[in-house]
Amino acid sequence: MSEGVIEVQDVTKRFGNVLAVDRCSLKVEKGSITGLIGPNGAGKTTIFNMVAGAFAPTAGRILLDGENVTGLPAHELFRRGLLRTFQIAQEFSSMTALENLMMVPADQPGESVLNAWFRRSNVMAEETETRRRAEDVIAVLRLGHVKNDLAGNLSGGQKKLLELGRVMMARPRVVLLDEIAAGVNRTLLNDLAAVVERLNREEGLTFFVIEHDMDLIARLCDPVIVMAAGRVMVQGAMADIRANPDVVEAYFGGGMLAAIAEAH
Repeated sequence: MSEGVIEVQDVTKRFGNVLAVDRCSLKVEKGSITGLIGPNGAGKTTIFNMVAGAFAPTAGRILLDGENVTGLPAHELFRRGLLRTFQIAQEFSSMTALENLMMVPADQPGESVLNAWFRRSNVMAEETETRRRAEDVIAVLRLGHVKNDLAGNLSGGQKKLLELGRVMMARPRVVLLDEIAAGVNRTLLNDLAAVVERLNREEGLTFFVIEHDMDLIARLCDPVIVMAAGRVMVQGAMADIRANPDVVEAYFGGGMLAAIAEAH
């Protein structure tokens, strides 16, 4: 039996009288890049927010590596190896790109006043190692030419790359990617996709991806989960999704059908 890193079990979410997610169950397998697609209002973002710890479900359970983490806040999930990126990058705009990466590792010795006073050599050694690692990540991302620029001045695509850099610095086990293609030109999008593929292939990171760009979904994701009306409608390889005209036409219309056909 395949191993699920994330398991959503019969989850329901209500906002007042609005039923956003309706007894939804899905699984993200270890080592996969799993895509989540569907029309606006399908419940994709609500599922993401519950898995990421933004809010708890009304009913049902969410498991991380088999452990019940339902309702745990985002910072607790981060400590357990789950990290989320956002459609709009959440950089520290007044710090440089390099400093943004150096801020990521948790529990750094320099965060303690006592360490700063009495264990300065340890603090300096740790900071040197963190800087070295951040420089390596910057090189992989091909952002060396902007590493000393304020992160708030970077382009949208560069900020998305910087977010992936924070993923690399944090060394999580599973990453939720929220529409990384939004506002990114095709050249930088290819760089983003290549970094995701590298992290998945070389470091074994599991990715759960919400995305409207069908080219990117087709390149990265297998399986692809299709949501509609708060539930999983179907899942499988992109070729199988594309070959199901009733599903695509009924829930996405001809425009999405054409997009999926072009992406395949």
